[in-house]
Amino acid sequence: MTHTLVQDETAILALFTDLEEGMRDRSPSRVVARYAEDAVTFTLAPPLRNTGLDARDPEAVAGWMAGFDGPITIEHRDLSVAVSGDVAFVHGLARMAAVPVGYPEGFSMWMRTTVGLRRRDGRWLVAHEHNSTPFYMDGSFLAATDLEP
Repeated sequence: MTHTLVQDETAILALFTDLEEGMRDRSPSRVVARYAEDAVTFTLAPPLRNTGLDARDPEAVAGWMAGFDGPITIEHRDLSVAVSGDVAFVHGLARMAAVPVGYPEGFSMWMRTTVGLRRRDGRWLVAHEHNSTPFYMDGSFLAATDLEP
């Protein structure tokens, strides 16, 4: 692996650390600073798709964060990074743990994450992000939030 690829991977993985720290610190501006202006995101929360300003609106993220008491933690695991020129692709697992307002028991759940990035003006930015949970196909159609790696 060349020195440049190592630098690219380091810069890309730092975006995941920024997300983890931004969530923990409840910093919506830090969370959305990772996104390109034309980013498209598929999050666990509605709507089905967010684009452009909707994907990087710190006020929307602040409103979402207000639905939780205490810390909101995100942990990434098994991230695989592929870089080619000014485009990169990352996939892996993420665990989210939080305590929703009114639900003192809180939750912890693993999800799948896939992120496409583009280098713009020398900086890696998230252009596409997709998070999902599988669901049980036993007729219940319940999200499989009890799965662990």
